[in-house]
Amino acid sequence: MTAPPLEAAEITVENPARTARPVGTVRAHSGAEVDAAVAAAAAAAPGWARTPDTDRATALTRIADGLEAGDGDLAVLLARESGKPLADCRGELGYACAVLRWYAERAPALLSRRTVDDAAGRLERRLRPYGVVAALTPWNAPVVLTAVKLAPALAAGNAVVVKPSPLAPLAVSEFLAGAARELPPDVLRVCHGHAGTALGLAGHPGVGKLSFTGGTVAGRALGAAAAEALTPTTLELGGNDAAVLLDDAVLADADLDRLVLASFATAGQVCMAAKRVYVPRARLDSFLERYVAAAARVLRLGDPLDPGTTVGPVISAQAADRVRALVADARARGGTAVELGTVGSGTDLAAGHFVRPTLLLGLREDAPLVREEQFGPALPVLGYADEDELVERVNAGPYGLAASVWSADEERAFALAARLDAGFRFVNTHNRTGMALRAAFGGVKHSGHGREYGAEGLAEYVQPVLTHAPAAFRRGGPGMAPGAYPPG
Repeated sequence: MTAPPLEAAEITVENPARTARPVGTVRAHSGAEVDAAVAAAAAAAPGWARTPDTDRATALTRIADGLEAGDGDLAVLLARESGKPLADCRGELGYACAVLRWYAERAPALLSRRTVDDAAGRLERRLRPYGVVAALTPWNAPVVLTAVKLAPALAAGNAVVVKPSPLAPLAVSEFLAGAARELPPDVLRVCHGHAGTALGLAGHPGVGKLSFTGGTVAGRALGAAAAEALTPTTLELGGNDAAVLLDDAVLADADLDRLVLASFATAGQVCMAAKRVYVPRARLDSFLERYVAAAARVLRLGDPLDPGTTVGPVISAQAADRVRALVADARARGGTAVELGTVGSGTDLAAGHFVRPTLLLGLREDAPLVREEQFGPALPVLGYADEDELVERVNAGPYGLAASVWSADEERAFALAARLDAGFRFVNTHNRTGMALRAAFGGVKHSGHGREYGAEGLAEYVQPVLTHAPAAFRRGGPGMAPGAYPPG
C-alpha cells in the first residue's frame, strides 16, 4: 500500500482546562510503522483464532482485573487530557471493566458451533474472525469506547490494531499496554497519528474489518477508503438526538436532573446526548422554569479535578469556537439564550476551553443549532402542537442515532418511539443512564451502520461460514437431477 504520511514526529496532548500546561506526548507512527504493525497483527491472528474460546475469554477477564486494580492515576490522567470531570472518568474505567467481563462471560456460548442434522440434511455453522480489526476510537470516552471494540473483537479471535484519537491518547494507551501484556505478542497493536494514519488503516489491504466511532464527515472519508479495499465496516457516527416530552409526562426533580445531565454531561460532547428537547407548547413555560432550577442543582462548570465539578471544558479551541458560533447565530435569529448552572469558585474560565452551558429558546427548525449536531454545551428547547407534527420535525434531517420519549404511559411512549428515525430509543431517560450491556447500540441514516454492545456487537467481528450436506446426496439419499433447483 501507499504508506500514510508522517503527520507529526510527536503529538503534544493539551489539557483543555489548563492549556498552558500540556499533559504529555505520544509519537506519531510513520506509514512504514503502520504497515509493520498490521503485518505483525496479521501474523499473530491465526494463532489467536485457534486459541479456545474459553481461553480468549479468560484473557479478557485478566485485562479487566488489571484495569480494575489500577491505583486511580489513570482516571486522573484521563480527566487531564479529556476535560471530563474526575468522577466521570472513574465511572468510565469501571464501565470498561464491565464491558470486558460481559463478553468474557458470554462470548464462548455465542461463538459456539451450531449444527442441524435432520431430514433435510446436515448444516453446520461456524463463526470465522476477520483476521485484523482496525479500531479507530474517539477522544470523548476513549477507554470505554475502545473496550467496546476490543472486547468482542478479541473474544471472536481477531487481532486488533487500535488508533486512538490524538486529542486524548494517553490514558487509553496505558490501558492498551496493560491489555497487551495479557495477550500473545502482536495480537494487540497501537498506532498513533492523525487523519492520514486513520485513512491508511481504513484502506490497508491487511485489515479485514474497520470499526470507527466518530463524526459523520470523518466516517464518510474512512468508509470510502475501506470500500476501495472492499473492507467491511462498523461505523458509529454523529447524531442530533431528540428528547421528546409527551403531554402526560410527569417529571420529578430527579427526572429533570437526569434530563439536564443527558444533554450536558461531558460538556455535551457525547454522540447520544440529548441535543434537542421538544415540549408541548402548553407546558413550555413551566418546563423551562423547572429545567433551569434543575440545572442550578446539577451543573457546576469548573476544573475536571475539582470534586465539585460536573461540567468541564470542551476538548479544543476549535470546539469552543464552533459552539459559540452556533449560540451567536441563534441569538442573531431572535433566539433567547439562558446561561445554566454555576461556575466553581476559583475557576479561571480563560485558562481553558470553557463554554458556559446555555439553553436556547425561540428557534425555528432551520436554525443551525437545531438542525446540526452541536456536540457541545448549547441546547435548543422547542415547543410542539401535536404528535404528528412532532414526529415530522424530529425525523427531519440526515441523522438517526438515538432519541428519547418521556411519558407516564409506557405503552404510549413505546408506540411513539417506534415512529422515530433512531437506532436506539430511550424511554423516560436519555444518554448513558439508558444504556445496557445487553442492548445493541447504533444508528440509522447518516448516523452509521452496524451495532456495538450486546450479542449484536460480537456478531460485528465474525463471519458465518456454512458447511452443508443435502439429504439428497447423503448415504442412501435419492439424489437430484443435474441442474435441478433445491427443494424449498
